[in-house]
Amino acid sequence: MSARLDDIDLVPAAPPQAATRRATRLDPKYLPLLVTVTLFAALAGYGSFAYTGFFSAQVFLNLLIDSSFLCIVAVGMTFVILSGGIDLSVGAVIALTTMVCASLLEHHQLPAGVVIPLVLAMGLAFGGFMGLLIERFRLQPFIVTLAGMFLARGLCYLISIDSVPIGNAFFSEVSQVRIPLVGEASLSIGAVIALVTVAAGIWLAHYTQFGRTVYAIGGNEHSALLMGLPVRSTLVGVYALSGFCSALAGVVFAFYMLSGYGLHAVGLELDAIAAVVIGGTLLTGGVGYVFGTLFGVLLLGIIQTLIMFDGTLSSWWTRIAIGALLFAFCLLQRVFEAGRRR
Repeated sequence: MSARLDDIDLVPAAPPQAATRRATRLDPKYLPLLVTVTLFAALAGYGSFAYTGFFSAQVFLNLLIDSSFLCIVAVGMTFVILSGGIDLSVGAVIALTTMVCASLLEHHQLPAGVVIPLVLAMGLAFGGFMGLLIERFRLQPFIVTLAGMFLARGLCYLISIDSVPIGNAFFSEVSQVRIPLVGEASLSIGAVIALVTVAAGIWLAHYTQFGRTVYAIGGNEHSALLMGLPVRSTLVGVYALSGFCSALAGVVFAFYMLSGYGLHAVGLELDAIAAVVIGGTLLTGGVGYVFGTLFGVLLLGIIQTLIMFDGTLSSWWTRIAIGALLFAFCLLQRVFEAGRRR
């Protein structure tokens, strides 16, 4: 019996170090987010060493202050792209919101407490209507939201072809408010609204049935239907949420500019898409994080800040850098998708 036991070829157990490596290996779905955060840290470190005065709390807080409206729009855009769609109307809805605010405040003398809820409801309804068209008639989101973009821009010029200044006392006071933080650093009301929107977006995406359904639709809409998830209402809700975020961003933009104008936020929809993609959300849907979108917005802001501190480069270098980043992240997404299929 002992001789037979000696002949048995026993397979040695895997060493504990190998098991630990397998357990702690980074999930590939976090790779785009990790790259974004690392790149932001690297650019922040470079700016701190290269330019005097760059490494200060206010400079970094200004990234959020100056991009607060973009951050709010990008949160809504994240949900749209997670579902596998796209929304090209967000910049035009911002402009329409500023124009409606300016007209109601200045020409009709309505109080801000009435105007702000009204324009938020308008954005919610506008986005919900586009979502209904997309879901009910199975239209391409690109075409529907492109039509929404033209419609919203056109409505701006029905109100006025010129810029309408906002002299309302509430809007003027909010635009000047600064919330003190460490030392002399401070945040604007718009930046606080942006942070609250990001926090609400994270909660909605990861802790609600709506968020789980959005991820499921982006992963495979047919499978989501077979699982009995409310796909139809969620698709409408995604675009309604994007419209609401666009209107909220329009209110913040009105605080920032104190005017309404049909040419406000031209091209902002492209910046929002860029921030979402650079933040690690796949354009094919199903994978992405609202937290990553925040870093995508901050990354765009820090590129612009570095160019401003340099002083020798044209502002168009911001677009060149963003374009290069988008190319790089699109390639990274392809690598990730290939690895996921394997």
